[in-house]
Amino acid sequence: MRILTIREVTQYIKELLDADPYLANVWVKGEVTNCHYHPSGHVYLTLKDNVSMLRTVIFRSKARRLNFRLADGMAVVAQGYVSLFEREGQYQLYAAYVEPEGVGVAHLNLEQLKAKLEREGLFDQTRKKALPRFPESIGIVTSPVGAAVKDILAVLGNRWPQARVYIAPVTVQGETAAYEIARGINILSHSGLVDVIIVGRGGGSPEELAAFNSEAVARAVYASKVPVVSAVGHEKDVTVTDLVADKRAATPSVAAEIATPNKMDVVNYVNILEGRLKRAMSAYVRGVKSELRSMARSSVLQRPADFIIARRREQLERLDDRLRRAMRSFWQQRAYRLSVLSGRLEALSPLATLARGYSICYSFRNEVVRSPDDVKPGEDIKIWLSEGGLHCKVTGQMRQSLKSILTNGRRRF
Repeated sequence: MRILTIREVTQYIKELLDADPYLANVWVKGEVTNCHYHPSGHVYLTLKDNVSMLRTVIFRSKARRLNFRLADGMAVVAQGYVSLFEREGQYQLYAAYVEPEGVGVAHLNLEQLKAKLEREGLFDQTRKKALPRFPESIGIVTSPVGAAVKDILAVLGNRWPQARVYIAPVTVQGETAAYEIARGINILSHSGLVDVIIVGRGGGSPEELAAFNSEAVARAVYASKVPVVSAVGHEKDVTVTDLVADKRAATPSVAAEIATPNKMDVVNYVNILEGRLKRAMSAYVRGVKSELRSMARSSVLQRPADFIIARRREQLERLDDRLRRAMRSFWQQRAYRLSVLSGRLEALSPLATLARGYSICYSFRNEVVRSPDDVKPGEDIKIWLSEGGLHCKVTGQMRQSLKSILTNGRRRF
């Protein structure tokens, strides 16, 4: 008897599996578990049913072709071949193609759309717009013949009948429904006619609600310039439109209630405000009357002439005091300036010069003599002194200057 190695046994089993034509191309279905996306691009997972488990690998070249992302709990159908992974001695499915099983395709597409829109921020609560408190006009995007529009109009008529209503008629199921609903939202949003939009329909199956799970409608709601209230009557499941809308309502009737105030509540509130205003005005009038009576008892109103004269007298006294101070300051400034100017004038006066021993000499023509050449010998001249003057006759000329005489100490002429 020959004893085999583990490798030999493993290789033998692998050859048997690889040689089986039935296992070369099999389709299996099961629930995904232990799903792992490896950095290399390969996808490792396990398919299971109620009894067994089958390890599965999707190589990178095949994984790139998947148009959805695998996740635990997903029901799928996989096609590929079964072989043995020698290193671990375990057989596994090498999948070449994987698709969601049955209705799982639509559910998967919906979940992946939700994930995409959430990443882009379309579900962000911080960007949702507040509903107007007292809408003057309301837009409705729904079927014009369905029960939803009747329910909405009935509630609006009871709660807020003064609001104008604009209806964008659309189909709410079928191939063109998503396009029509998105177009209706865009038209009302950009019309400038409405303050809020209600979009929706009555209940239905997931297939009938498909338009409200479409990307086109979701982006139209997100781009709306006015708040949007979703009114898809299907409380169990939350549609994409519900997640994007600024407010979600369980039914069309509830949407109409959310979008409008109750007229009777507003009337009651106005009556309460009216009562408060009346009480406030009465209190104000009483206060004013009391103030007027107090003023009427004052001396100002009882003897207005005395009050006015006393105030004018006080003002006059203040003005008189300011005038006196101003005049004293003015004359003090003028006296000081006069003293300064007088001193300057006296310093420049010729009389002051004469008082210091100088004299002024005039010719017979009454011209000041500044040089010996201004007069000739024999001519009469007048010399003015500090006190009086002299009549003199020129007998000769001196060419030497007084400066040189004083400098040399000569006193003789």
